[in-house]
Amino acid sequence: MRTLLPLAAIALLAGAPAALAQSDDASPDAVGPMVTEDKVDTQTFVATVPNTNAFEIQSSKLAQQKSSSDDVKAFAGQMIKDHAKAGEDFKAAMSQGQTTASIKPSDPALQPKEQQLLDELKSASGKDFDQKYIKMQTDAHKDAVALFSTYAKSGDDPAMKEFAKKVLPTLKMHEKHAKELAVAHQGS
Repeated sequence: MRTLLPLAAIALLAGAPAALAQSDDASPDAVGPMVTEDKVDTQTFVATVPNTNAFEIQSSKLAQQKSSSDDVKAFAGQMIKDHAKAGEDFKAAMSQGQTTASIKPSDPALQPKEQQLLDELKSASGKDFDQKYIKMQTDAHKDAVALFSTYAKSGDDPAMKEFAKKVLPTLKMHEKHAKELAVAHQGS
């Protein structure tokens, strides 16, 4: 039996396309892109990565402008640098991919859920901003680690699998750092 990743993870990662939404009567064997604990199809992976990268970069640029915390600003700077590099590595993997030759990544414009999160950040300030940004980064990186780990193990495009394996340690480091920031900013 396959277990689907939480809808919240999918919604954040892919803007909850209809094909990924699971209703009460949805079968794990439903046709269409699928994210399970043991498999991520290439279409889902390729459509998700540019959008999540765009969110990471845009939210982190906002954090550099709005945060009054040096550690949050430093983290945001690292996010921008690392996710810009991941975007370049993704493009390189796309050019080398086999099964992705006919799959075009979606426009890295933010999906509705990501735009909503960014709007929440724009309206926040001070400590409220820092806490929201840190929570969003923690959640996003938890979901990204799950996605990249699963694709690195089960993906069917060798170039994309190598990309996932290459980026995964950085995502794990980001997740750990975001959790450390959450503890440091708890109740502040």
